[in-house]
Amino acid sequence: MITEPTSKYLSNTVQSIQPSGIRRFFDLASSMENVISLGVGEPDFVTPWNVIEASYHSLEQGYTAYTANAGLFELRKEISRYMKRRFGVSYSAEEEIVVTVGASQAIDIALRAVINPGEEVIVVEPSFVSYAPTVTLAGGVPVPVNTYSEDDFKLQPEQIEAAITDKTKVLMLCSPNNPTGTVLSKGDLERIAEVVEKHDLLVISDEIYAELTYDEPYTSFPAVKNMRDRTILISGFSKAFAMTGWRLGFACGPKPILQAMLKIHQYTMMCAPTMAQHAALEALVNGQKDVVKMKESYRQRRSLVIHALEEMGLSCHVPGGAFYVFPSIEKTGLSSEEFAEQLLMKEQVAVVPGSVFGESGEGHVRCSYATSVQKLEEAMRRIDRFLQTL
Repeated sequence: MITEPTSKYLSNTVQSIQPSGIRRFFDLASSMENVISLGVGEPDFVTPWNVIEASYHSLEQGYTAYTANAGLFELRKEISRYMKRRFGVSYSAEEEIVVTVGASQAIDIALRAVINPGEEVIVVEPSFVSYAPTVTLAGGVPVPVNTYSEDDFKLQPEQIEAAITDKTKVLMLCSPNNPTGTVLSKGDLERIAEVVEKHDLLVISDEIYAELTYDEPYTSFPAVKNMRDRTILISGFSKAFAMTGWRLGFACGPKPILQAMLKIHQYTMMCAPTMAQHAALEALVNGQKDVVKMKESYRQRRSLVIHALEEMGLSCHVPGGAFYVFPSIEKTGLSSEEFAEQLLMKEQVAVVPGSVFGESGEGHVRCSYATSVQKLEEAMRRIDRFLQTL
């Protein structure tokens, strides 16, 4: 029996990583009553019934064993058709697609497949909280590149050039972005692609919110000229199909890289859950109408929240996608951590401090509008009341 403190057994790498700032606020809010949470990035819709039913049928038909490591071949074929139909990019179902346990696992194995110790990965901030820690866990060095509200949080090509060293290997992109909701246009991506090609970089493009864009046609990064074979595309079913709890994602990319990712997936995960893969297949084949309905609902809620924030005097760029707004709270004189804590304690509204998404997130908070209109309206009333007490 171990009687001494066991922390001495932990690796230096794990000890260097901080717990998720989002999770801390979520746990705190969960311990309180009458809280309206705008904190967690999760659809408030239940997974469409036909998708749930497909998982029942999977079990009824006895599909309780492993699938192929890369995922059900029928699902990979459908993902291939979906990527061609929706985004104009072709991938081989046999060799260029791996079904994963959520998009998060796809990001993890992508980084572990390509990063050698000490190599640098450019992480565009504000960014999803797991990017930099996942780079560290893969043995790489995350290099933050800040984006700012005056540019609508869009990455500028010259910023990439300024961050590149002889150790730079990967650029991580996320469009629509979490937490800002910023969408990079086709022109933005083409300018970024010029730098990527010039410096022989690989791109990991997290496009989990690609279906949730509101104002312009969406461009997938591998669809940009010469970028298909320089890109590992990450996506999944959580956001667009309201399937967060099913934990099902996928990665697409050039064969050598996807086969390397498959090796890691084989040894660490074996395969994604079988019944969830059958559900995902149904979502791709018959789920697009539900995606459109949910997207329209998010669009209406986006307008409600932005209008309310503007009425309060909190400036906020109009996010082109995802289901987050990222208003500035600088005029309050509070740090984003102080603002979120005081708002939670005084008015029981949970938001996420912008600082947890990186240095350039400070002065902002992330509010998810993936909750009911009634709750959003009440949350806006409470935030307004809170501001009047400052």
